[in-house]
Amino acid sequence: MKGKFFTAKNIALLGVLIALVIVLQLFASAIPMFGVTLNFSLIPIALAGVLLGAFGGAIVGFACGLVVFITMAVLGQEPSTAFFFQTNPVILTVMCIGKTTLAGIASGLIFKLIKKFNFYVAVIISSLIIPIVNTGIYMLGIVLMKDSAVEFLSLSASSASAVFIAVFTMIWLNFVLEIAITGIFSPALYRVVRIFKKGE
Repeated sequence: MKGKFFTAKNIALLGVLIALVIVLQLFASAIPMFGVTLNFSLIPIALAGVLLGAFGGAIVGFACGLVVFITMAVLGQEPSTAFFFQTNPVILTVMCIGKTTLAGIASGLIFKLIKKFNFYVAVIISSLIIPIVNTGIYMLGIVLMKDSAVEFLSLSASSASAVFIAVFTMIWLNFVLEIAITGIFSPALYRVVRIFKKGE
């Protein structure tokens, strides 16, 4: 399988998609809107899942998660993430890298499953599954690190519940924006995929 996957064409495509993930994560993912930031770095993961399957989606998703982990946690660009890394290094590391890696795998598997019925629908659904998996694992991570979140926000136990409702509301808003971005770009993704497939 590895021999068939790591062809010159696939390696070149992986390189382009990983470079795109890095650029989008470092620059385009810092666009604020309604108190959250727009995330365009999931788009290359969608392309990887569709064009390169679950394995390719996993590689590009892993690269995306690694960039997030290094910039937000290790380099401390996002205070809460850096704090969680100090208090819950294992959970934070697994969450940062695992959420986009699993999203890439899910995208590739779903595309393979649906494309035999409808290619266009397969591209859209495999793209939309990425923010769903990404946000779901992120929310699970926050729940597992709830004590650290309370400590970071300097909350009393009695006020923690209200703040968590506010936090999850912001996460939900971010999820809706990610779904919207992915949905808007899905037709463009479809065209790119069709052009790429014709050239094979």
